Amino acid sequence: MGLGLSGESARSFLLSLGYPQKDIITFDEKSAQAQASDPNELFRLYQPQTLVISPGVPLTKDWIVAAAARGVEITSEINLACSILESEILIGVTGSVGKSTTVSLIGAVLTALDKNTFVGGNLGTAFCDYAREVSTGKRQRAKWVVLELSSYQLENCKNLTLSGAAITSLTPNHLERYSSLEAYYESKMKILTLCKGPVVLNQESTDLFSRKNALEKIADKNCPLFWTTPKNNSLENLNLSSARLVGKHNLQNLAVAAKLLLELGIPSDQMKALIEFPGLAHRMEFFGTWNEINFINDSKATSIESVLMAVDSCLPNVTGTQKIHLLLGGRDKNLPWHELSRLAGNPNILFYFFGESKDLIPKCSGLLGSTFTNLDGCFSAVMEKAQKKDWVLFSPGGTSLDHFKNFEVRGDFFKNLVQKHYSVR
Repeated sequence: MGLGLSGESARSFLLSLGYPQKDIITFDEKSAQAQASDPNELFRLYQPQTLVISPGVPLTKDWIVAAAARGVEITSEINLACSILESEILIGVTGSVGKSTTVSLIGAVLTALDKNTFVGGNLGTAFCDYAREVSTGKRQRAKWVVLELSSYQLENCKNLTLSGAAITSLTPNHLERYSSLEAYYESKMKILTLCKGPVVLNQESTDLFSRKNALEKIADKNCPLFWTTPKNNSLENLNLSSARLVGKHNLQNLAVAAKLLLELGIPSDQMKALIEFPGLAHRMEFFGTWNEINFINDSKATSIESVLMAVDSCLPNVTGTQKIHLLLGGRDKNLPWHELSRLAGNPNILFYFFGESKDLIPKCSGLLGSTFTNLDGCFSAVMEKAQKKDWVLFSPGGTSLDHFKNFEVRGDFFKNLVQKHYSVR
C-alpha cells in the first residue's frame, strides 16, 4: 500500500524471499505504476489477505479499518524486515525534531566500531533493504541496527523489539493527520512499549519533560528512563561543546546520542565520531559564503520548533546592521505559525514568504514581509537586499509538497539557486 521508498523496498524483499510476483499486489492512489488505485477495485479484483501499509498511508482510512475488521492482516515494511532478524541489537530514535541527526550521530560511532552497522528507517534507507541484502547474502548481518522511527512508523511496527531508544523532542507537527496534538505525542511515546532497554529523553524539550509522569507509566521495569541535557555530569569528559555541529539544538542531539551510547555500554573514549560529525544535508547545512554572504540550507525544517532553533543558531552571528534573511513557506500542515510572533520586531531579521502558505504565515504570526508565489521569486528578492556579512536562512517551516517531491529536492533547488546566482554575475 503506497509505492514510495518503503513500499518498493517491501515488494523487493518479498520477491527476494521467493514469493511469486502474482501474489504481490501493488496499490497507490497517486501512482500509475500500481496495479490498483481504488480500494473497491483492489478488494474486488484481488481479495488481499495482508496489507503491507506504507507510513504515508493513514491507518484510520475507513476502508483499511473495515478490512482489519474482516480479518485482513495489517502490517508494515518494518514488520516484514523483523522476520529475518537474529542477533542484531536494535536502537530506535524518534522525536519531532532532531531524530535524523541523532540517529546519524549514533550511527557514526557504531559504524566506526563495526563497519557492518546499518543506519536507516525513516532516515532514507528502508529497513527491508537491509533485510533483503542479508537474506540474499549481499551483506553481512549487522551487530548494530540504528533506526529513525517516525510517528507514522510507530503506529504499525508491533514486531519491532528495541534494545535501546531515544526521544529527542516533542513539538507540534503533523496535525493534518492526527485528531489532536496529544494523539500525535502519544504516537511518539509508543516507542517505549517497543523497548527492552534504556530509553534516553531530552530534558530540554519542554513538551517532552512535561509528560514525565505519563512516560514513566508507559515504561516497564525493563525500560529504564534517563533524562539528559548537554550539561549532564556523565557527559563531561566528552567535551561536546567542541563538536563540529553548531546550535543549541544540536548540542541537545549530541547529549541524547552520547547518553544512549553510554547506557548501551559504549565507552566514552570510543565516541570521537560524535565530535567529528559534520552534520546532515538540508538540516542547518552551512552551504557556504559567497561575496561575504552566508547561506544556510535548512529545507528539512518542517515544524515551528525547527525554524525557531535555526534562527536562534544564527542570531549570535549577526551584530549591528547585519541581517538574517529568513525564507518561510511551503505547504501548511496545521502548524502553530503564531509561535513565530516572538521574532517580530527583531531589527536583525527580515522575513520573506513563499508557496502555498505565503499569506497564511504573516496572517497568523504577525510577521511583516513580502510574499511570493514560488521559491525562485522569493530568492531573487532576498538577493536584491542581502548585504555583506548577512545570513540567508532557508528554514521554511512548511512541507515541500506544494512544489517539490520532498525536502531533499527542495533543498537542492535552493542550493542551485545560490550557485546559479553567483555563476551568472
